Amino acid sequence: MREDAAEILVGGVVLAAAIGFAVFAAQAAGITRSSATYPLHASFRSLEGVGLGSDLRLAGVRIGEVSAIALNPETYRVETTLSVQRGIEIPDDSAVVVSSEGLLGGNFVEIRPGGSPEAFEPGADITDTQGAVSLISLLMKFVTGRGEE
Repeated sequence: MREDAAEILVGGVVLAAAIGFAVFAAQAAGITRSSATYPLHASFRSLEGVGLGSDLRLAGVRIGEVSAIALNPETYRVETTLSVQRGIEIPDDSAVVVSSEGLLGGNFVEIRPGGSPEAFEPGADITDTQGAVSLISLLMKFVTGRGEE
């Protein structure tokens, strides 16, 4: 009887540890983040290095993600949908920029807030955007000494 109780106790401890690890891993991976979001739309000339699920950041803090990407065949621009956490209001004169974490880091979408007292409504289009800058293009311009003509 005592052996059964000890086995049950050890099994319960192992199960509790496994559940705790799973919860920690899910939180670290962003799986359990609040699904209460609202969409904003933005159009970019280039979205190089950004994919579905890429971070949407404000002041370096993750506030959402890129939830949809599509190429507009008429304008050849990339149309995106950004999912923003509810409760975070973005001023309606804000800019959206594709930023890099450094030379070896990945790209993410950054919101640079404006100073307007009015906020974007859910589903609004953000018109002030700046796409990805190609490091190779910049290096070639520096090496050849030529700018765009």
